[in-house]
Amino acid sequence: MPVSRDILKGFIDIHVHAGPSAAKRKVDAWEMLQEADAAGYRGFLVKDHYFPTMMGAKMCSEHDSKNGCMVFGGLALNRSVGLFNVHAVDAARNLGAKTIYFPTVSTLNHIEGHAKAGHGFVGSGASAVVDEGMTYIDEKGELIPEAVEVLEYIAAHQELVLCTGHGSAAEVDAQVRKAVELGVKKTCVNHPHFLVGASYDQMGEWARLGAYIELNAAVFSSIAKTGECGDEMIPEILSHVPHNMIVLDSDLGQAANVDPVEGMYQFVCKLVDEFGVTEDEINLWGKKIPAYLMGLEEL
Repeated sequence: MPVSRDILKGFIDIHVHAGPSAAKRKVDAWEMLQEADAAGYRGFLVKDHYFPTMMGAKMCSEHDSKNGCMVFGGLALNRSVGLFNVHAVDAARNLGAKTIYFPTVSTLNHIEGHAKAGHGFVGSGASAVVDEGMTYIDEKGELIPEAVEVLEYIAAHQELVLCTGHGSAAEVDAQVRKAVELGVKKTCVNHPHFLVGASYDQMGEWARLGAYIELNAAVFSSIAKTGECGDEMIPEILSHVPHNMIVLDSDLGQAANVDPVEGMYQFVCKLVDEFGVTEDEINLWGKKIPAYLMGLEEL
């Protein structure tokens, strides 16, 4: 039996690359709101690599949500905001940010990963200043002090979600473990199966430490034109990660790909029809856990 589109009602997609952005996007935040509203979404979060998204998100949801769909925003700690700039994190929180991302496009891992794939990063748009990339662990594998300062801030303001960004598996491992040590309440590991290079055992270990593991549509070539992962990764992730520690989102919005709502529906259908994921699991991963991360309810 085909999966009804009603399954999207109540969804909260916490990883949408809606414009305006440095790169051309499939939809801007307002257009995404119209589509999400129509589908019955409870909310979505706009992510941008170069600029905070809280301001536009807040205006969209407060002034043009027809069915109560909420729009959230966050801040990615790349060079465009000064990397581990705790002043920027503090301002973002005061402006309503939900997510703080460790560096994404400014990590050496991100830059080298895209170079190895034989293409540049289309998300950078027409950026003219070269980012050489950075690492945030030292030769001993320990986090640099500036990174620890940001984690300490997030631990002290537990409404914020720590998102791990595009660092290497070693960097993410150090980040997750330090976050646990410092008492960070909410951590989401961004697509460990793509670019990060994490093993399935590492994904399971991070989940057991309390970090939610992101399962996102955009990285799979069966869903997105820009996707580079094969579907064979899905059952491996599902067998290694406890099912109460998965967060389902789209990571869509790239101009070449399907729009985020349609892509999310296609991915849900794939999970249900091809991999035996239950409706209860979809509701947990795509509704209840994101609602908890966004501070809307407790689990």
